[in-house]
Amino acid sequence: MRRFPLMIFAAGFGTRMGALTADRPKPLIPVRGRPLIDHALALAAAVPVGPVVVNLHYLGEQLAAHLAGRDVLLSWERDQILETGGGLKRALRLLGAGPVMTLNPDAVWTGPNPLVTLQSAWTDGIEGLLLVAPPERLRGRATASADFVMDSAGRLRRADGACEGVVYLGAQILQPQPVADWPEPVFSLNRVWDRMIARGGLYGVLHSGGWCDVGSPAGIAQAEALLAEEDLGG
Repeated sequence: MRRFPLMIFAAGFGTRMGALTADRPKPLIPVRGRPLIDHALALAAAVPVGPVVVNLHYLGEQLAAHLAGRDVLLSWERDQILETGGGLKRALRLLGAGPVMTLNPDAVWTGPNPLVTLQSAWTDGIEGLLLVAPPERLRGRATASADFVMDSAGRLRRADGACEGVVYLGAQILQPQPVADWPEPVFSLNRVWDRMIARGGLYGVLHSGGWCDVGSPAGIAQAEALLAEEDLGG
C-alpha cells in the first residue's frame, strides 16, 4: 500500500467543549481513558504513513510534552491560529512532496481504518478525496444536514439544501499544490474544496463503519458507547 504523509489538526481552541478545554487542549481530552490524539495516532500506526505532523496553537506546550519522544513532527502556529488551510500550508515543508492525508483527532471510528479506506481509493488523477458517510449513520453531530452530494462516480458538490447527501468525517487526501499556491496565510480548506469542485476534482469515498464527533461534552459519552458496542460486536 502506498505511503502518504499525514497531518493531524490539533491547533483549535475546542470552544464547544466549554470548561473541559479551559486548562487543556481538546486533543488531550480522554475517551475511554485515552486522549483523543492517541486514538488518532493509533489509526496512523496501523497503516503505512509518514512523516506524521501535528499542528499546535492553543495550549500547545501541553500537547508537545505529551508527544515528546514519539515519531511525530510539530508544526507550531504560535502567533495566530491559521485554520485548516493555513495550518496545512505551513506544515507542507515538513510533510514533503506528493499527496497528503489529513485527520481530525476529535472523532472516534469503528469498522475499517479510515486511513486504509482513503489509501485504497486514492488515484493521482483527482485533486482531493474526502471520507464521507450519510448523516443518519453518524453520532455526536448537532445537525443532520449533509455537507455534500456525491454522484455515481464519487464526485462531490455542495449539498446546498439537498435532502440527501453525505457528511465529511474529518479524514482526506489532497494534492498539495492548490494549498501551497493559496495566496493568504490564514484560510479554511473549504475554500480549496470549492475550487476543486468547480474543476470537477473533488471526490468522496464512503466509510462503512461507525463514527462519532467528539466536539462537545455530550460527544464523549456517545463515543464511549460506540466503542463499547464495537467491543461487543454490535
